[in-house]
Amino acid sequence: MSLKRLLSSGNLRRQASSVEEIADLIEIVERDLKDASLKGLSPDRRFATAYNAVLQLAIVVLRSEGYRPAGLGHHATAIKALPLIMGKEVGEKADYFDACRSKRNVTDYGRAGEVSESEAVELLVEAQDFKEEVLAWMEANSQ
Repeated sequence: MSLKRLLSSGNLRRQASSVEEIADLIEIVERDLKDASLKGLSPDRRFATAYNAVLQLAIVVLRSEGYRPAGLGHHATAIKALPLIMGKEVGEKADYFDACRSKRNVTDYGRAGEVSESEAVELLVEAQDFKEEVLAWMEANSQ
Protein backbone atom coordinates (compact mmCIF):
# COMPACT_ATOMS: atom_id res chain seq x y z
CA MET A 1 0.00 0.00 0.00
CA SER A 2 1.22 3.50 -0.82
CA LEU A 3 -0.19 7.02 -0.69
CA LYS A 4 0.00 7.09 -4.48
CA ARG A 5 -2.15 3.96 -4.67
CA LEU A 6 -4.67 5.38 -2.17
CA LEU A 7 -4.87 8.55 -4.26
CA SER A 8 -5.26 6.72 -7.56
CA SER A 9 -7.95 4.45 -6.11
CA GLY A 10 -9.95 7.45 -4.89
CA ASN A 11 -9.61 6.51 -1.22
CA LEU A 12 -7.58 9.67 -0.59
CA ARG A 13 -7.75 13.05 -2.23
CA ARG A 14 -5.58 16.11 -1.97
CA GLN A 15 -7.09 19.03 -0.08
CA ALA A 16 -5.40 21.85 1.76
CA SER A 17 -6.08 22.20 5.47
CA SER A 18 -5.83 25.06 7.93
CA VAL A 19 -4.56 25.64 11.43
CA GLU A 20 -8.17 26.19 12.50
CA GLU A 21 -9.32 22.88 11.07
CA ILE A 22 -6.55 20.98 12.85
CA ALA A 23 -7.32 22.81 16.12
CA ASP A 24 -11.01 21.89 15.79
CA LEU A 25 -10.13 18.24 15.24
CA ILE A 26 -7.84 18.26 18.29
CA GLU A 27 -10.75 19.67 20.33
CA ILE A 28 -12.88 16.71 19.21
CA VAL A 29 -10.07 14.36 20.29
CA GLU A 30 -9.91 16.02 23.71
CA ARG A 31 -13.68 15.78 24.14
CA ASP A 32 -13.75 12.13 23.15
CA LEU A 33 -10.87 11.19 25.43
CA LYS A 34 -12.62 12.91 28.32
CA ASP A 35 -15.94 11.22 27.52
CA ALA A 36 -14.30 7.80 27.09
CA SER A 37 -13.01 8.20 30.66
CA LEU A 38 -16.52 8.49 32.13
CA LYS A 39 -17.18 5.55 34.42
CA GLY A 40 -20.96 5.68 33.98
CA LEU A 41 -20.80 4.73 30.32
CA SER A 42 -20.88 1.13 29.15
CA PRO A 43 -17.60 -0.39 27.97
CA ASP A 44 -19.10 -0.45 24.44
CA ARG A 45 -19.67 3.32 24.44
CA ARG A 46 -16.33 4.10 26.08
CA PHE A 47 -14.57 1.94 23.50
CA ALA A 48 -16.43 3.56 20.58
CA THR A 49 -15.69 7.03 21.92
CA ALA A 50 -11.99 6.26 22.43
CA TYR A 51 -11.96 4.81 18.92
CA ASN A 52 -13.41 8.06 17.58
CA ALA A 53 -10.55 9.95 19.24
CA VAL A 54 -8.11 7.66 17.41
CA LEU A 55 -9.95 8.19 14.13
CA GLN A 56 -9.83 11.95 14.55
CA LEU A 57 -6.09 11.74 15.30
CA ALA A 58 -5.60 9.76 12.09
CA ILE A 59 -7.55 12.45 10.25
CA VAL A 60 -5.32 15.11 11.88
CA VAL A 61 -2.28 13.32 10.45
CA LEU A 62 -3.85 13.15 6.99
CA ARG A 63 -5.10 16.74 7.03
CA SER A 64 -1.70 17.97 8.26
CA GLU A 65 -0.19 16.49 5.11
CA GLY A 66 -2.90 17.84 2.79
CA TYR A 67 -4.94 14.65 2.36
CA ARG A 68 -8.55 13.79 3.06
CA PRO A 69 -10.02 10.28 3.10
CA ALA A 70 -12.78 9.83 0.53
CA GLY A 71 -15.43 7.31 -0.36
CA LEU A 72 -16.40 4.12 1.38
CA GLY A 73 -14.05 2.78 4.01
CA HIS A 74 -12.71 6.16 5.04
CA HIS A 75 -12.03 4.93 8.59
CA ALA A 76 -9.87 2.08 7.29
CA THR A 77 -8.12 4.40 4.83
CA ALA A 78 -7.26 6.92 7.55
CA ILE A 79 -5.79 4.21 9.75
CA LYS A 80 -3.93 2.43 6.93
CA ALA A 81 -2.32 5.73 5.90
CA LEU A 82 -0.76 6.31 9.34
CA PRO A 83 2.47 4.34 8.77
CA LEU A 84 2.71 5.71 5.23
CA ILE A 85 2.84 9.23 6.63
CA MET A 86 4.27 8.87 10.14
CA GLY A 87 6.63 6.00 9.41
CA LYS A 88 6.81 2.25 9.83
CA GLU A 89 7.22 2.56 13.59
CA VAL A 90 3.47 3.21 13.90
CA GLY A 91 2.61 0.11 11.84
CA GLU A 92 1.78 -2.13 14.80
CA LYS A 93 -0.27 0.62 16.41
CA ALA A 94 -2.16 1.11 13.13
CA ASP A 95 -2.86 -2.64 13.00
CA TYR A 96 -4.21 -2.50 16.56
CA PHE A 97 -6.39 0.51 15.71
CA ASP A 98 -7.68 -1.29 12.62
CA ALA A 99 -8.71 -4.26 14.78
CA CYS A 100 -10.45 -1.78 17.08
CA ARG A 101 -12.22 -0.33 14.05
CA SER A 102 -13.67 -3.75 13.28
CA LYS A 103 -14.72 -4.29 16.89
CA ARG A 104 -16.30 -0.82 16.99
CA ASN A 105 -18.32 -1.72 13.89
CA VAL A 106 -19.73 -4.77 15.68
CA THR A 107 -20.59 -2.89 18.85
CA ASP A 108 -22.13 0.06 16.96
CA TYR A 109 -24.02 -1.89 14.30
CA GLY A 110 -24.28 -5.52 15.41
CA ARG A 111 -24.49 -6.43 19.07
CA ALA A 112 -24.29 -4.77 22.46
CA GLY A 113 -21.95 -6.10 25.11
CA GLU A 114 -19.12 -7.06 22.75
CA VAL A 115 -16.48 -4.95 24.53
CA SER A 116 -14.99 -5.85 27.89
CA GLU A 117 -14.02 -3.28 30.49
CA SER A 118 -10.34 -4.11 29.96
CA GLU A 119 -10.65 -3.58 26.19
CA ALA A 120 -12.25 -0.16 26.74
CA VAL A 121 -9.52 0.85 29.18
CA GLU A 122 -6.76 -0.46 26.91
CA LEU A 123 -8.02 1.50 23.91
CA LEU A 124 -8.40 4.65 25.99
CA VAL A 125 -4.78 4.38 27.16
CA GLU A 126 -3.59 3.70 23.61
CA ALA A 127 -5.61 6.67 22.31
CA GLN A 128 -4.13 8.97 24.96
CA ASP A 129 -0.61 7.79 24.11
CA PHE A 130 -1.29 8.18 20.40
CA LYS A 131 -2.48 11.75 20.93
CA GLU A 132 0.89 12.61 22.45
CA GLU A 133 2.66 10.81 19.61
CA VAL A 134 0.68 12.71 16.96
CA LEU A 135 1.26 16.06 18.65
CA ALA A 136 5.01 15.37 18.84
CA TRP A 137 5.01 14.26 15.20
CA MET A 138 3.19 17.45 14.18
CA GLU A 139 5.66 19.61 16.04
CA ALA A 140 8.64 17.79 14.53
CA ASN A 141 7.16 18.05 11.02
CA SER A 142 5.79 21.59 11.07
CA GLN A 143 7.05 23.86 8.36
